[in-house]
Amino acid sequence: MEITRVKIGPSDDERIAAYASITIDDCFVIHGLRVKVSKKGDYYLFMPGRKQADGTYVDIALPINNETRRMIEEKVFAAYKLFVNEPVNRSARE
Repeated sequence: MEITRVKIGPSDDERIAAYASITIDDCFVIHGLRVKVSKKGDYYLFMPGRKQADGTYVDIALPINNETRRMIEEKVFAAYKLFVNEPVNRSARE
């Protein structure tokens, strides 16, 4: 399995640094991953989930083993770091 694309999008929620989508093997997309960054600068990745009637959350897509989770985290965190360090194109915003 290979992650062939990572798309990062901004978040209006102050608790979430960004949203991410990943494409696997150019044929399967998972939307709704959430990147969070702690005050210490630690990165956390949360899988897409659904809120249950009792208020708890259940992941609806998740890696089955730690190796796969680490691979997804590495790709998403690398893309997020590029996203936040992009130079601002001032002429497009003015």
